[in-house]
Amino acid sequence: MSLQKHILFILLNLCFSMLYAQNPETNFEDYKKYFFEKYWELNPASATYQGVDGYAHLLPIIDPTTVQNSIDKYQSLHQLLKKHSPNTLKTSDRIDYFLLDNQIQSKIWHLKYYRAYEWNPSIYNISGQFHKILKDDLTTAEKTQAIYSKLLQVPAYYEAAKKNLQKPTVEHTDLAIQRLKGGLDFYEKDIPQLMEEYMDLKKIKGKISKKKLRNAHEAALLSVQSFVQWLENDLRPSLDNPKKKRSFRLGKDLYSKKFAFDIQSDYSAQKVYEKGMRDKALIHLEMKKITQQLWGKYFGDSLEHATLAHVKQLIDKIAEKHVKRDEFVDAIRQQIPELEAFVKEKDLIYLDPKKPLEVRATPAYMRGIAGASISAPGPFEKDRPTYYNVTPLDHYTEEEAESYLKEYNHYILQILNIHEAVPGHYTQLVYANKAPSLVKSIFGNGTMIEGWACYVERMMLEEGYGNHEPEMWLMYYKWNLREICNALIDIGVHTQKMTKKEVMNLLVKEAFQESTEAEGKWRRVTLTQVQLCSYYTGLTEIYELREAWKKVKKDKYDLKLFHTQFLGYGSAPVKHIKTMMYQDYLD
Repeated sequence: MSLQKHILFILLNLCFSMLYAQNPETNFEDYKKYFFEKYWELNPASATYQGVDGYAHLLPIIDPTTVQNSIDKYQSLHQLLKKHSPNTLKTSDRIDYFLLDNQIQSKIWHLKYYRAYEWNPSIYNISGQFHKILKDDLTTAEKTQAIYSKLLQVPAYYEAAKKNLQKPTVEHTDLAIQRLKGGLDFYEKDIPQLMEEYMDLKKIKGKISKKKLRNAHEAALLSVQSFVQWLENDLRPSLDNPKKKRSFRLGKDLYSKKFAFDIQSDYSAQKVYEKGMRDKALIHLEMKKITQQLWGKYFGDSLEHATLAHVKQLIDKIAEKHVKRDEFVDAIRQQIPELEAFVKEKDLIYLDPKKPLEVRATPAYMRGIAGASISAPGPFEKDRPTYYNVTPLDHYTEEEAESYLKEYNHYILQILNIHEAVPGHYTQLVYANKAPSLVKSIFGNGTMIEGWACYVERMMLEEGYGNHEPEMWLMYYKWNLREICNALIDIGVHTQKMTKKEVMNLLVKEAFQESTEAEGKWRRVTLTQVQLCSYYTGLTEIYELREAWKKVKKDKYDLKLFHTQFLGYGSAPVKHIKTMMYQDYLD
């Protein structure tokens, strides 16, 4: 964005904000516009990731004054929201109201009580913001101007970060060091290259001098390197003293509040835990039946009574069928068209051929937690590709790689691709970007998003994917146990002091996971909270809704129509989608 356009953009926003502030009794659409103008100011990095112009140059310094100002502004937004009664709004706007209410209260709670800026150094990794600017459809001049402005603020940003981090966790400190080092390439190579291209440009009004660019870049790079060195040499060694570090366990009180804000379900954490324990036992029974059925095929003799040890033995045998280490990313890339063909053949849901999906190796600055993920374009840049990030196995030893490949064997690799790509996350997020509500697009409910990806795994097998092979169903149950155990260990670790030994026992002996996968999940549960519950909770809610919808529609029930209607409401909490579907049905 040029300087003139940026000034005009700011003036228009200011005029609109002043008008709304003077007349807050206006309609709900005006409030939503006002909300987003203020929200992007408070969260410029989010604006950049969503493709909103005008904020890429900003890098708010996190300090006590900024935190309190943010709280005050969110509280003001909440007061204005309360002037609108949800009961007077149409159904879609009513859900937007509840999403905004949840988002605002969640932001206030995070700033006042969660306070990650005091104990999680990894939130200060801003490499992704620079990467987003470099990859955006901007001119070289626009990219350089935004990056230059941001670089000027980097030294103060990291000085404030050092003051904030009084008692961090060991786990998040280690993650910060890993990710900050992974992002240094942007400062050392990509940004200087952009600056060289900028200096070669002719006739740029108000062109930034080479000296200013060099000084800003050198100061920013030095501050990032200094911050990493401080983390490694000063902060991290001090955490060997138990009094200087914080436990990664969130505790029952903080966890219950975070669960309510993040999950937005009719289920509580305790109810999810109890249901998960029951479903785990039922799945074990199904797996034992399949094990008895397949035992002779793989071991040559009959099995009168199957135990979990027998199930584990059979899974290990079947898991020997997997791709080679150096073919992992390519194997995923080649499988996507097969999934698309099946969905089209069975007419399960419409796939938009104009929305490209690109499989790529996970960028270095994103590695460290998940082995596979989706990066979708925001609602303001809908025509950009969606990336399926797959982490190569080059960081594993031979033994670790073999363990990982057995975990993602021939059958489970297909289930993974259903989950992440087609018709899972990729498909759902394409629909989400088409949703008429910007609120639902921006504040997509992770439980619905992950729940959909888990739901379609089972739905695809029910519709005949894999030819109903018992091996595929056995591996699906193993995968489903992972989703259930994700919730069990997350709730158990953060609220019941579940130990690593207990977690590993549950994942390896009862969920039949490979040790490498189980170790990775332990790492993940030490770095995140609540998100691991979203898979099983969302799956449960969506599956229950579908089965109830069958009874409502009776002989008029159609699976593709259910999927289309369900996704058409955007990434809203399932409980709200349920309300909308029934409301539309009654209307």
